[in-house]
Amino acid sequence: RALASESASYTASLMKKGVNKCAEKLGEEATEAIIAAVTDDKENLVKESADILYHLLVLLKISNVNLDEVMEELATRTSQSGLQEKATRGKKSHGA
Repeated sequence: RALASESASYTASLMKKGVNKCAEKLGEEATEAIIAAVTDDKENLVKESADILYHLLVLLKISNVNLDEVMEELATRTSQSGLQEKATRGKKSHGA
């Protein structure tokens, strides 16, 4: 759909607006999912979660990041506890 005409595809029209708009939309959907979760609105949480996944895929596409790269990163994290991974990630981001 990213290659379709903007008039025929929301995805194409969103991508035409650029990475900042795509990121903004992802943030909006995340906020809506948070609200649904804390208000125990399961139906909307399901819908907003689908929106998050869609907007994340669009953001990855416009940022030239393949979903396989994300999945590979997740796979590397399965061999250690979440606390270990988080500690390692903090060190990596600070150049250590």
